[in-house]
Amino acid sequence: MVNLSLTADPAARDNFARDLEQLVRQRTSGLIRGLRVECQGDEIIVSGRTTTYYAKQLATHAALDACENFALKNSIEVV
Repeated sequence: MVNLSLTADPAARDNFARDLEQLVRQRTSGLIRGLRVECQGDEIIVSGRTTTYYAKQLATHAALDACENFALKNSIEVV
């Protein structure tokens, strides 16, 4: 599990985003195209595209498991 307090350190934030992106990719079996995770303030933003709401839900749960103390914005589009 990814665990981090989102500090002002840009390198730590980038590492967290990269680790969380990898976790989401693993949990969704790569079903999210163009997956991107960003840390902005105390918010985690997950974006990309998928063909099912189920994959979007899997991504949400993976991200919530890793960043329970932060706001999560799921901007994944279902197309």
